[in-house]
Amino acid sequence: MKKEKFVKDVGAESKKGKKMLAIGLLFGESRLPTGRQVPKIKGVKRLSKPSRRIYKRASDIRAVKSGYGALILSTSKGIMSGHEARRANLGGEALFTIW
Repeated sequence: MKKEKFVKDVGAESKKGKKMLAIGLLFGESRLPTGRQVPKIKGVKRLSKPSRRIYKRASDIRAVKSGYGALILSTSKGIMSGHEARRANLGGEALFTIW
């Protein structure tokens, strides 16, 4: 998601002896009259679940939200976006979409 410019940075932190994943979110330009910053991530939809796995071939990978979003896949070469998987001609399990 960092390559697709949805998050700023990703790192591991330790709190009370437990490891946690720390994700820094990106914010877009303020277009609101209040000056409040708008987050880049508008929504996330989980696709595969333990009860229902969804697999996509490279030819079945389509744009999310007319190209404003990204499909995240688990492939044999690791976790990658739909754009990268299609370029590498790889399919895999569709984990979630983000826009």
